[in-house]
Amino acid sequence: MIKYLMDYLRIILFVCGVLIGIQVPGFVDQYGQRLEAHQLEAKLSLAEFQRDADRFFGGDFNKLISHYRQNNDPVVNAGGESIESIYQRYVLLTEALTQFRQHSYSPYQQLILAPQQDIQVEVWKNYSHVILLKPEAIAIGMLLGLLFAVLCESILSILYLGCRKVFVSN
Repeated sequence: MIKYLMDYLRIILFVCGVLIGIQVPGFVDQYGQRLEAHQLEAKLSLAEFQRDADRFFGGDFNKLISHYRQNNDPVVNAGGESIESIYQRYVLLTEALTQFRQHSYSPYQQLILAPQQDIQVEVWKNYSHVILLKPEAIAIGMLLGLLFAVLCESILSILYLGCRKVFVSN
């Protein structure tokens, strides 16, 4: 009877691991979509200022920011700080999006090693569970299912042997 329960437990653990694993590409996909949306939003926020930079400073955005910051009017000066902040965000998001799109494994690498924290948190809060039947989702699901089942079974075996040793010695 215990053998059957252990077999069912092993299957349940494997299936749970697979279900968790196939969510990974969906999360990565939603992260990429939000990263792109934020980058586009920052670009749209800078569009009018870019026209001014094109018209007055040969397209050099840094010269436009410098012009704002050198103005004696505190309102215009503060506006320069705001523009610079939006510009820095745009540059950061553009670099992150470029890295995200480099290779097929780049999205996973970015999410593990250097995610955009605010976007990652936003995706976690608004994540909609999906099942992508892409080969990578199936492969990650199977691998995670196997690892999860083996890990849990190993832990249970160690606990079982430890408890058995305690009861046998008494």
